Amino acid sequence: MKRFVYINDDSCRHSYCDNRISNTKYTLWNFFPKNLWEQFRRFMNQYFLLIACLQLWSRITPVSPATTWGPLIIIFIVSASKEAWDDYNRYLSDKKANERKVWLVKDGIRRQIKAQEIHVGDIVWLHENDEIPCDLVLIGTSDPQGTCYVETSALDGETDLKTRIVPSISANLSVEQLEKVKGVVECPNPDNDIRRFDANMRLFLPTIDNEKCPLTVNNTLLQSCYLRYTEWACGIAVYTGNETKSGMSRGTAEPKLTAADAMIDKLTIAIFLLQIVAVLVLGYFGNIWKDTQGLKQWYLMYPVKGPWYDFLVIPLRFELLCSIMIPISIKVTLDLAKGVYAKFIDWDEQMFDWETNTPAHSANTAISEDLGQVEYILSDKTGTLTENRMIFKQCCISNTTYGNDNGDALKDARLLNAVSSDDPDVIKFLMVMALCNTVVPVKSNDDTVSYKAQSQDEEALVNAASNLNVMLISKDSSTAEICFNGCKFRYELLDILEFTSDRKRMSVVVKDGRTGKIHLLSKGADEAILPRAYPGQQIQRYLEAVEMYSQLGLRTLCLGWRDLEEDEYKEWSKNFQEASCSLDNRESKIAEACHSLERDLYILGVTAIEDRLQDGVPETIKLLRNAGINVWMLTGDKQNTAIQIGLLCNLLTSEPNSQLLSISGKTEEDILRSLDTALLITKNTCETKDLAFVLDGWALEIILKHSKESFTRLAMLSRTAICCRMTPLQKAQLVAILKSVGYLTLAIGDGGNDVRMIQEANIGVGISGREGLQAARAADYSIGKFKFLKRLILIHGRYSYNRTAFISQYSFYKSLLICFIQILFAFLSGLSGTSLFNSISLMAYNVFYTSLPVMTIIFDKDISETTVLQYPQILHHSQAGRLLNPTTFCGWFGRSLYHALVIFFITVCAYADEKSEMQELSMVALSGCIWLQAFVVTMDTNSFTYPQIILIWGNFVAFYMINLILSAIPSLQIYTIMFCLCGQPSYWITMALTVAVGMGPVMALRYFRNLYRPSAINILQQIEQSNGSIQPSRNVESAALKSARTNLTNLLSGSRRKRGSYYQPLLSEPAR
Repeated sequence: MKRFVYINDDSCRHSYCDNRISNTKYTLWNFFPKNLWEQFRRFMNQYFLLIACLQLWSRITPVSPATTWGPLIIIFIVSASKEAWDDYNRYLSDKKANERKVWLVKDGIRRQIKAQEIHVGDIVWLHENDEIPCDLVLIGTSDPQGTCYVETSALDGETDLKTRIVPSISANLSVEQLEKVKGVVECPNPDNDIRRFDANMRLFLPTIDNEKCPLTVNNTLLQSCYLRYTEWACGIAVYTGNETKSGMSRGTAEPKLTAADAMIDKLTIAIFLLQIVAVLVLGYFGNIWKDTQGLKQWYLMYPVKGPWYDFLVIPLRFELLCSIMIPISIKVTLDLAKGVYAKFIDWDEQMFDWETNTPAHSANTAISEDLGQVEYILSDKTGTLTENRMIFKQCCISNTTYGNDNGDALKDARLLNAVSSDDPDVIKFLMVMALCNTVVPVKSNDDTVSYKAQSQDEEALVNAASNLNVMLISKDSSTAEICFNGCKFRYELLDILEFTSDRKRMSVVVKDGRTGKIHLLSKGADEAILPRAYPGQQIQRYLEAVEMYSQLGLRTLCLGWRDLEEDEYKEWSKNFQEASCSLDNRESKIAEACHSLERDLYILGVTAIEDRLQDGVPETIKLLRNAGINVWMLTGDKQNTAIQIGLLCNLLTSEPNSQLLSISGKTEEDILRSLDTALLITKNTCETKDLAFVLDGWALEIILKHSKESFTRLAMLSRTAICCRMTPLQKAQLVAILKSVGYLTLAIGDGGNDVRMIQEANIGVGISGREGLQAARAADYSIGKFKFLKRLILIHGRYSYNRTAFISQYSFYKSLLICFIQILFAFLSGLSGTSLFNSISLMAYNVFYTSLPVMTIIFDKDISETTVLQYPQILHHSQAGRLLNPTTFCGWFGRSLYHALVIFFITVCAYADEKSEMQELSMVALSGCIWLQAFVVTMDTNSFTYPQIILIWGNFVAFYMINLILSAIPSLQIYTIMFCLCGQPSYWITMALTVAVGMGPVMALRYFRNLYRPSAINILQQIEQSNGSIQPSRNVESAALKSARTNLTNLLSGSRRKRGSYYQPLLSEPAR
């Protein structure tokens, strides 16, 4: 579908939307129903709404409806308030953007309007540093050459300035003509592709003839960008409002479900099924007791013949009674805890990059615990593992290598002499370095020239050429000026054949201002340039140079040159123009036209650029591998370069038990055969050898087409892989393969080509690097350097998982505890579904008494950060899900059942006599729950801080203060109850007995388990305690350390062979 934009034509301006942008989710009128609809889409909320509605039926409800309606309303209010606040902030942001003043030109008259009043076809006039209000086609600038500079960091995260060019059809128009221009732009319907704009423009007479001019993204000014270093520019509005490329790119990412959340959902379903079974069984026997015994008890006042639904009353009463098995507050509690985890990451000063003044940032607050369960890391190389600071080191020109001796070609006397003697091949080589690029030279006030480049490689090449006296001093859309040995040479830029990931090369067609000759200058990857050498040229020396530089870990580019005849160029230019004007398959047609010209090249030589490793990368990768995490490197570089970087950063080792398997071949059969061989070797030796495999993008394409299952099995067995010449799509495909077999993946990168991979992974981490912020903005987490990944995973990830495991299972424990007591009481109340606890106590229990103490765990650390980094193998506990799984949940389930039995029977034995009131029995049982839960949280806490002490025991004191106040209100059922109980020694003896019987066996079992079958965490805790206090003898400390290492080694071995099988009940080890 096409869109026709008529310039300065009021009759068509209302055919499309205006420029009002709206990112809000709600309006004032639909907020309440829409928010309720979204909240009730969750199964748990639907369930509790049903329970709350059933409680309105007075015949069946055992307690006041407020026990469910109260917490439910509070949860809804909290969630709705958060949504309303977020949406209000979005509204304020939209309002500010919509009411910003902009200049509009209509029939030669300029006037200021609000940005929201712009319509498609209007001419917008911009001044320096203005924010671009909508998507414009550039038609004029203050620059005589028709160029302007835009900052696109707000759109794509790239910090370097981009050059935008006035289309040739309007390049020579005066300001007066621009203000009154008429015409039509033929463009596609709105889309979100910020890198592509395939359109045509025609201007109407008398301005210019009716010639069709092709438009590309280089002729556009996109919304959210800024005009820089340009006095003014004007453009035609083609996309407005939410139909701009920026607006179409906005959207809410699909929420990610963590492994812990998935396990909690499964446990919730299991508890729900248990609840249904309990309700059916208790309801069945309750009806039997009613028919056989209840009707005989006159004081129960059962009617002799009830309504037809009478048999449902008791089961429904038990359903309402048992509904608290599923904790109503678990989601709010976990959301609050996860928000705090994210803040811990934001506040971590040890993850602050002082070099770039970049803090760590958590953009996704919901998946912190997944960081502690990462099994595969897939990392980009350039800018992620390396600094992305390119330095020109060596080169090979005309079969002569420079820079071999001192490692710096710029100081090689032979090269300097060749430049000074005007060696033609060397000069051509430097000319390609200086001209074949997208670099923008910027002159300062003192006439010094600096360069703005989208590619760090291009910046390194231009700077190197400048150091060798071939300096690019000015450049615009049509000309470039070179200064060589004090003389200026002007070149006309006829065409630019842009770099694409498919072509892997870039070319420019230039016309020498002195001779009038036309030249094609090309640079690109060796496989994209060397095969295009003219027939008969010997390229073996260049192949050897590429191999040599790759072995040194240097990035290589090959440079070529071709002289063009004018007739040949004119014919090609016509074809290229037709391809550029096509609105269908423009990209492939342009590629075909480029292919026809980029042939018979005279290969000038090879450049070698160094990209050094970031500080701390080898240590970080070694630590992560020791933690049992498999690390893969995905890069667009050559295989040998990637392998050398892999050796330097500890991804590969040269130890005897290491082996690197290559999956390659000249044909499809060879590649598939090498895959089968690698898989066979890996199956037979993966237990004894540290194996890794290497493959390139072409091999991966063939494998995914013909043998995806075999490659998936190889991926599951390989700890390390180096994948070279990868496209952005292939990076994402590798992540998807690992995800498909259940592995938890983390992808990390720094550039726009890593965004697909980052978004595909379970966890995406972006590095705020020299390539901009695009990866960081698309990621769940952003960091300044790769080395901070170890703290992100081992410290924040592991602690977050441990805390979430405790909070979620404790939430079930406290709900099951009170529910089991209710069920036990049913056997004393004729299975009638009567509640032991009053409505106020039940509501306060869920909302106040048990919610605050559990939040103390967000500050808990089972072992210190230093110990975690010293023994990274301990991460296996969270990787294998040892603290949150069906087995540990059974431990919590058993503990809740045991504590319910203890509380119930001790309470009944102490207070179930004729002198005790029902409310006394209820309050004693409730007090027992509060006492036991305070001790449970205390015993399972490993590190105490003042907030923890205040929350646990302050809440304990608040329980008594609240109930003493309520006991002073005559209208309440518990009037005077707490005063009476607190004055009885038997009450305090009952509480002490409850704690002793409830906690004694649990503590004893844990003590003997830690003594005779200690876990790695137990041993490390003992070492920490010994080092912190008693200072044991060297022999004792060595034995403990040796035991810890042995335990950790045994723990790590087999973790990949038997994923998820290492579970222990919680009673054997606290949830830390």
